[in-house]
Amino acid sequence: MIQAKSSFGKWPEASCASKNENRRLEGFYEEQPIVKEVSVGNMVNVAIWKFPDAANIVLHLETDIPGDVVVHWGVCRDDAKTWEIPAVPYPPETVVFRNKALRTLLQPTGNGSRAFFTLDEKLDGFLFVLKLDDNSWVNFQGNDFYIPLSSARSVKGQSNSESEETSGKAHADGIINEIRNLISGLNSEKSLQTKVKEAKESILNEIEKLAAEAYSIFRSSTPSYPEEDSDADDAEPTINISSGTGSGFEILCQVFNWESNKSGRWYMELKEKASEISSLGFTVIWLPTPTESVSPEGYMPKDLYNLNSRYGTIDELKDLVKSLHGVGLKVLGDVVLNHRCAHYQNQNGIWNIFGGRLNWDDRAVVGDDPHFQGRGNKSSGDNFHAAPNIDHSQDFVRKDLIEWLCWLREEIGYDGCRLDFVRGFWGGYVKDYLDASEPYFAVGEYWDSLSYTYGEMDHNQDAHRQRIVDWINATNGTAGAFDVTTKGILHSALERREYWRLSDQKGKPPGVVGWWPSCAVTFIENHDTGSTQGHWRFPGGKEMQGYAYILTHPGTPAVFYDHIVSHHRSEIGALISLRNRNKIHCRSIVEIVKAERDVYAATIDDRVAMKIGPGYYEPPSGPQIWSLALEGYDYKVWEASS
Repeated sequence: MIQAKSSFGKWPEASCASKNENRRLEGFYEEQPIVKEVSVGNMVNVAIWKFPDAANIVLHLETDIPGDVVVHWGVCRDDAKTWEIPAVPYPPETVVFRNKALRTLLQPTGNGSRAFFTLDEKLDGFLFVLKLDDNSWVNFQGNDFYIPLSSARSVKGQSNSESEETSGKAHADGIINEIRNLISGLNSEKSLQTKVKEAKESILNEIEKLAAEAYSIFRSSTPSYPEEDSDADDAEPTINISSGTGSGFEILCQVFNWESNKSGRWYMELKEKASEISSLGFTVIWLPTPTESVSPEGYMPKDLYNLNSRYGTIDELKDLVKSLHGVGLKVLGDVVLNHRCAHYQNQNGIWNIFGGRLNWDDRAVVGDDPHFQGRGNKSSGDNFHAAPNIDHSQDFVRKDLIEWLCWLREEIGYDGCRLDFVRGFWGGYVKDYLDASEPYFAVGEYWDSLSYTYGEMDHNQDAHRQRIVDWINATNGTAGAFDVTTKGILHSALERREYWRLSDQKGKPPGVVGWWPSCAVTFIENHDTGSTQGHWRFPGGKEMQGYAYILTHPGTPAVFYDHIVSHHRSEIGALISLRNRNKIHCRSIVEIVKAERDVYAATIDDRVAMKIGPGYYEPPSGPQIWSLALEGYDYKVWEASS
C-alpha cells in the first residue's frame, strides 16, 4: 500500500519554504511537519532489465495516479542509500534540484503516466518519491521508494559461433527469444502492488520497442565483407519467438472469398494454384473454415469432427495441405470456437443439444443468452445471437476443444489457426487452447467499431486499439490479432484525403501496429469486409496505396485473395518481393517523416522509404542513396544503398 502525505519530511521541497528564519536546514532539505497522512489505492509499477554487452540498465516507472506527476529521484551506491545524481542521459522533462536530486515530469499515457530511466549497472539502487503538487507527496509506507538494481532481468544473447562477425546477430536473436520470457516474468518484476492490466500492457509495448531497436542496432553493426562474401551480410536472421507468433517474417494470404464454397471443389482448385501462390512470396496461407456447417461458408459449425464441407472433402483438404507444405507454405485453418449449431432441440423446443463426437448438452451453452436457454455460466464476452454461444468456463468444453485443435494439427496438418469472433469469449481461454495445440502462427478476429463523433472518425483511436491489445494481452501474447484500427484509419485517410491521420499524437503508427507490432496482422480487405458481402469495403481505386502501406510497414501483412487474382497482382507481387529483399519484419522500425493533408511518408529500417497520397515527397540524400523501386497510382517506394 502506498501512503500519500500532504507534506513529506526529509525531502527537498523548494515551494514550501518557511518564513521562520530560525528553522534549521539539514543538508539539502528542509524538515516540514506532516499535516495529514492518508493511504491511497493507486498503483506504482517498476520494471528493470538489462541487455547483453551493455553497461546500462533500463528502468521503467509507471503509475495510474491521475494528473501531472513528478518523480523526485536519485541513485545510491551502497546500503546506506545516500542520494546522489547519476550521470546523463536523463528522461525528457528532467531538471536538477539543488544539485542533490533530479525531478522528472512523467509522460502521460492513456491510463496514467510513465518514464524510462537509463542507469549505470554499477549503481546499487534507484530512490524516489512522487510529487503530486507543492504540498503533496507519495511514498512507500512512510519511506522512500527503493529499487535494487541488482534485480534487473538480463536479456541474454546465445551464439553457437565464436566469430566476432556473428556475435551481433546472436545477441539480436537472443533478445527476440527472450521477449516471451520477459512477458511471462512480469509478475516477478519489482512492483508495489498487484500488477494492473494497463501497466503490464505498457511494459509489453516498451519491450517490443526495445527489442526492435536492439535488433536494428545489432543488424546494422554487422561488419562489411569483401564482395565475394556479400551473401553472409544478406543472410536472413534466425528469429525464434514462440509458439503462435511465427518467425516475424510472415506474409499471409487469405485464399478464399465469400463465394468460394459454391464450386464444391475449392480445395482442388487451390491445389492447382499452390506453386503460383508460393511464387508471389507468401509464407502463410489462410484456408476457409473446414467443418460441417449450417451456412455454406462454414461459419455456423455443427459437427466439429466432420470436415466434409462445401469446399471439399476431408481427404481433399489433407491433399491440399500437403501440396501447400510441398511448396514451402505454412497453413492456417479457420476455426470457430465462439459458437456452435445444435443437432437437437431440448424439451422446450430450443436448439441447444449437440450431436456428433462432441455430444454436449445445454451445460455447454452460456446462461445469459435468452435465445438458447443454456445452463452454463455467464458469457465471458459478447454474445453472437445467431447460434448457441459456447461456455468455455466448462472443463469438459475446454478439454474437448483442446483435443479437437490438436487433432487438426496432427490429422490435417494445419500449422496454426485463424480464430473467428474472439470478442465472444475471454482471451485467457485462447491461451489455454494455443498452449496445448502449439500452433506456429495464430491470429484472432477482434472486430468492433472505431470511435466517431457526429459521424466523423476521431483522430485518436487509442481506445479502439486498446481493446484489441487487451485481448492479445489476455492470450499472453500467444496469438496476434487483425489490426482493424489500422484498416479503419486507412479508410478515412484515403477517402477524405486526410493522410495526417496515419500518425498518432506521438508520431507513431496509429493502429495496433504502433503499440504491439509483432502481434498486429495488418490487412485492407477480407471475406467479410469485401467480396460479395462488402460490409466495410476498402476505398475503391486506392487498394494499392493500402498495400504500399502494410507491405512496407511492421506487423504481419495479410493480402486478400480477390486482389491477387485481379489487375493488382503484379504490383502486390513487387511489393512482397521488396519486403522480402529488404528483410522487413514484424518489428521493423518506422520513422514517420511526413503526415499531412495529402501525403504520408515514412522510412522503414533505414532501408526503405515510401509515400502514399497525391502530395509530394522525395527521400533526402544523405548516408543512403535512394533509388525509386516501385511506383503506382499515388504511391512510391524507394530502396537505400550505401
